[in-house]
Amino acid sequence: TRSLLGVFEEDAAAISNYVNQLFQAMHRVYDAQNELSAATHLTSKLLKEYEKQHFPLGGDDEVMNSTLQQFAKVIDELSSCHAVLSTQLADAMMFPITQFKERDLKEILTLKEVFQIASNDHDAAIIRYSRLSKRRENEKIKAEVTEDVYTSRKKQHQTMMHYFCALNTLQYKKKIAVLEPLLGYMQAQISFFKMGSENLTEQLEEFLTNIGTSVQNVRREMECEIENMQQTIEDLEVASDPLYLPDPDPAKFPVHRNLTRKAGYLNARNKTGLVSSSWERQFYFTQGGNLMSQARGDVAGGLVMDIDNCSVMAVDCEDRRYCFQITSFDGKKSSILQAESKKDYEEWICTINNISKQIYLSENPEEIAARVNQSALEAVTPSPSFQQRHESMRPTVQPRPPPARTSSTGSLGSESAALSALSLDSLVAPDTPIQFDIISPVSEDLPGQAKSSGQSGRRTNPFGETGGSKSETEDSILHQLFIVRFLGSMEVKSDESPDVVYETMRQILAARAIHNIFRMTESHLLVTCDCLKLIDPQTQVTRLRFPLPNVVLYATHQENKRLFGFVLRTSGGRADSRQTSICYIFESNNEGEKICDSVGLAKQIAFHAELDLEEQSRLIAASNRSNPSSGEGQFVVLSSSQSEDSDLGEDGKKKRESET
Repeated sequence: TRSLLGVFEEDAAAISNYVNQLFQAMHRVYDAQNELSAATHLTSKLLKEYEKQHFPLGGDDEVMNSTLQQFAKVIDELSSCHAVLSTQLADAMMFPITQFKERDLKEILTLKEVFQIASNDHDAAIIRYSRLSKRRENEKIKAEVTEDVYTSRKKQHQTMMHYFCALNTLQYKKKIAVLEPLLGYMQAQISFFKMGSENLTEQLEEFLTNIGTSVQNVRREMECEIENMQQTIEDLEVASDPLYLPDPDPAKFPVHRNLTRKAGYLNARNKTGLVSSSWERQFYFTQGGNLMSQARGDVAGGLVMDIDNCSVMAVDCEDRRYCFQITSFDGKKSSILQAESKKDYEEWICTINNISKQIYLSENPEEIAARVNQSALEAVTPSPSFQQRHESMRPTVQPRPPPARTSSTGSLGSESAALSALSLDSLVAPDTPIQFDIISPVSEDLPGQAKSSGQSGRRTNPFGETGGSKSETEDSILHQLFIVRFLGSMEVKSDESPDVVYETMRQILAARAIHNIFRMTESHLLVTCDCLKLIDPQTQVTRLRFPLPNVVLYATHQENKRLFGFVLRTSGGRADSRQTSICYIFESNNEGEKICDSVGLAKQIAFHAELDLEEQSRLIAASNRSNPSSGEGQFVVLSSSQSEDSDLGEDGKKKRESET
């Protein structure tokens, strides 16, 4: 619309430039005619005053005087004719073009300024509305901002329609403004020449009559078009009243989830620094498998991202509502956008998700999109209870991780060539159910999980207080706490390659987009040398506990560092001794790499601690063998650390402390 408006405005500017030049030319004709009339009248006056002149060498010449008086009479009659012609030119030629120049063209400029002011006011109101806080909403401020948006949008729409009406009318007035002055000029000239010759108008009367008839027809057509446009404006004002609200009623305007094409204004987040960002409002539209954007004033749109096989998901973005993130298939490019309303927010997510499946290439894309979404809804069904899943898959404590199985990605699996050649289906089965929820906070000591000595029977206080005995986390060297949000978990076939985590991330994000699951449970992830714990941030109750030896693989997303996951190797139920692997996916606050580093550090500390325990056991056994008859062996067993320190000496103590 704005591109077409630019064409009309360019045409109006060209009309204004041409009419100004034509006005100057006609004004010169008018000025020349006035000058001719005044000069003719002055000539006649001077001829009449000839007889009153007293020339020193001249005598009375009656013939000369009579001749000049006759000339004066004829010229005076010509002067009267020129005066009449000047009056006719002023009325028939200069008045129409002056009216068009001073009234119609200035009206276009005034409406253009009013429309620009209304458009700027609307943009400012939309920006204020987009900045409304979703955490602590002030109803009074929200009502004021909403009313401001309604008023500015209504004002913009009304001024826009009147401006468009004036531009359309200008096409008719342009013809009238050019033809009517010419018609008046010719009629004035004919009237002037009729005074001298009646035959002068015989060849022009029919032509001028036709021109006059055409001008009248154009005038009647213009009046009819103006009446129709006024009626259309009234109808559009009544029909568009609900659309002035920034967030329309979903009951009147339902969400269309089977779209394969969409266009509209979105706010795009642009990073301006390490922690700062800005938002820019642009017009976005889909074109095949591409997402395009077009800034105001641009002739055509530019490519933002290829959204074939992309992933889209809702995100919590600072203090803005209705935000979603699009990530390309290779994960190298992502973009965070904000929709204006909840309806647009859901439609954009559904549309991009449909396009990512390349449904737009089919003959009936909307019908196929409806079938695909229904099939996906039936294929990916979340498990009813997160607790039931862990009842049958209890983690068992492994002896210790082999020291040779380390990976640069933060996992404990080897990077063999055979694993790198695995297909996606060999990593994660396509029909594997996905768990999206975490059950309400449960007891920290789940039945079937291994308990450390001194921990059995310990009761977790919901208010974060503990009894007299120390917990396992208090005895741990490492304590690191992170804020995470649970995205989902699913069983995987392999736990030897980071590709398992990447593929699980892709499937869980795609399933969340299909089901429009935007809510995520926020928890505190506590990393210790013994386990990983998901803790409720309000009650401090442990939701889930993952023994550290069972965490065999962990990795962060290659591009989106907010996403990370780990694979937990568990045993089957009581009837099934088969080991299974479950991949858990979380979202953090740009701390995915830190969490993976923390887990790796915890496993290293646990590994060295186990080596120290083995060394202590060896020293205790050697000490008992050296003193078999005395009662000192029991003392050595009870005070193993003191005995070990006495046997190692000062150098051994320093070496052991450095290893720890």
